[in-house]
Amino acid sequence: MNADDYFSKTQKRPPKAKSRAKSLPKAKEAYLEAEEDFEQALNVLSIKYEKKFQFKSTKHWRFDFHLIEYRILVEISGGPWSGGRKGKLKNKAWSMDRYDVAAEMGYIVVRIESAARYRIDESGPMQIEVSRASQWLKNLKRQIFNGKDQTIPADRAD
Repeated sequence: MNADDYFSKTQKRPPKAKSRAKSLPKAKEAYLEAEEDFEQALNVLSIKYEKKFQFKSTKHWRFDFHLIEYRILVEISGGPWSGGRKGKLKNKAWSMDRYDVAAEMGYIVVRIESAARYRIDESGPMQIEVSRASQWLKNLKRQIFNGKDQTIPADRAD
């Protein structure tokens, strides 16, 4: 039945077909630059990492990077899947639950702030400015390099 026949019989316009698929969220430019710079710093310092690490298989929680040797999960603020911290998500406890669960599992959570201005959250994970992230990685690498040797010597006399 065409639209005119339908209207003449029901006095209603036919429902318009709406596309049900939402477009995928897009990452902000600051996030993309921060992610690229951080990944480049990891490669230069030859730190082993995983991207888009899902630390709990039953949840859809992902962190941007997992520094394997250090058990550190890195979250870069402003990611396309974060949903931001404004609006409804601000009041939902589950948005911060993944930080607590990661800490319980023995991971250290670090949040890299890609925005020019950000609010420091004392109750949340450690926060680092994006401009200081490469220096933080250098210090992390230097700390392990200069740290104590944890191996047992082969010529140990007991």
